[in-house]
Amino acid sequence: MRILHTSDWHVGRRFNETEVLDLLGEVLAALVETVRREQVDVVVIAGDVFDRAAPSAEAVAFLSDQLRQVREAGAQIVMISGNHDGASRLGYGGWAAAAGGLHVITTVDQIGRPVELADEHGPVCFYGIPFLDPKIDRGHFGDDELHSHELILDAAMDRVRDDLAERDGARSVVLAHCFAVDGDRGAVMPGAADIAGEITDSMRSIACGGVECAPTAVFEGPTYVALGHLHSRKTLSDRIRYSGSPLAYSFGDHGPRGAWLIDLDESGIQQVTWAELPVPRGMSVITGRLDELLSDPAYDAVVDHWISAVLTDPVYPLEAMRRLRERFANCVRLELRPDSVPGQAPASYAERVRGKSDEELTAGFIAEMRGGVEASELESELIREAYEALRAQEARA
Repeated sequence: MRILHTSDWHVGRRFNETEVLDLLGEVLAALVETVRREQVDVVVIAGDVFDRAAPSAEAVAFLSDQLRQVREAGAQIVMISGNHDGASRLGYGGWAAAAGGLHVITTVDQIGRPVELADEHGPVCFYGIPFLDPKIDRGHFGDDELHSHELILDAAMDRVRDDLAERDGARSVVLAHCFAVDGDRGAVMPGAADIAGEITDSMRSIACGGVECAPTAVFEGPTYVALGHLHSRKTLSDRIRYSGSPLAYSFGDHGPRGAWLIDLDESGIQQVTWAELPVPRGMSVITGRLDELLSDPAYDAVVDHWISAVLTDPVYPLEAMRRLRERFANCVRLELRPDSVPGQAPASYAERVRGKSDEELTAGFIAEMRGGVEASELESELIREAYEALRAQEARA
């Protein structure tokens, strides 16, 4: 069986407030062609199919058309909901969609109940673990002690393992939407500063109790684990991988765009290869004085890119963005960082906030407004609880 692992389509998302549905369409057309050319049997989409819980009518119609094309190319589809999706909306009518080869897993009740597909060697069981918020979803497991991503994912995987134990060594694929890091159960998870390089502007925090991550040890058992949430591809082990998003949605979404092709034989994974997808528009950060950026021929190669411009002029030039867009039509971000300030130039706003969570930014704002007096332990806890409640509200929308 040949499986294509993709995730984080984020249908309806913009790039710095610029519509990119047409660009996503170009990329997904190439993905459909890959399905057809490589004779893919199953496409798995590991969450964040939409960018918001209540997608626009245009986004819904777009997704419907893309899924139809995947089916017409010959592949069945298994997909789960992510932290950006409205699970109830994405899963509406799933029982009927399954009859047409579209298998949607969005509820806790579906965990441990596989979509069973077969090849010449027998069945392959596809298990879905949609995004789980420990505060919201632990009640569905009947255990109020599942207060972290590690514990609730392990409980979900116990359902998978229990089902697999009754299937006499059947090959299996688990789809999960989470932030996984290589590690054992009970290990200290990395903090915000440690994972800052993997969190981009196009991702939404899933922190619970201040922790976003879960160790890969919870995923022991299945043949392959198709993860979603991170927007750049990542290999945690030969059998646990992130595909990243097929389209870059921020300047932090680095690396190639594509999907994993997994070939299963009778014993398990035969090989995993990378299927490259096109990049309709590159991204570039350009730095210099405005007049230089507008005239230097060295920038001719990036005039069609998404542009983040860092101006080093001593003062903000008049109509800087308008003038930049005369040469760089897709300039979407502008920052002033003067190079003529005596001594060490202060860090830019972007540098000061880079890699910080919403909670850390709020705590920093409190300290700044109070003349350097930092938030107390109680205030920090209230801030954390407020943001977690907000994320839970968004997840239920």
